[in-house]
Amino acid sequence: MKRIYIAGPMTNMPALNFPAFHAEAARLRSLGYEVVNPAEVNPDPTTPWTDCMFRDLRELTECDGIAMLPGWEASPGACIERLWSIRTGKKVLAAGEIVEVLA
Repeated sequence: MKRIYIAGPMTNMPALNFPAFHAEAARLRSLGYEVVNPAEVNPDPTTPWTDCMFRDLRELTECDGIAMLPGWEASPGACIERLWSIRTGKKVLAAGEIVEVLA
């Protein structure tokens, strides 16, 4: 697994939780992953939610797995991304449990 998508809560979070997404992206990149960070895919906070989700799912389709940030369970978008990952055979992992590049 080389290309990984980060999923987690954004809506109603301070600064859309971008700091947590950027920190996790940096951590995963330091481990050698190619990372898709929704905070980089959709940097404009005024972009409608549905537009963001369409872009995010398109990016997720090209990933090998998904890293779930804490609190993802309360995020409708992250739940959709997780279900999409499960249905398309991707690895679904808690972000904090990723400590090396997985095969």
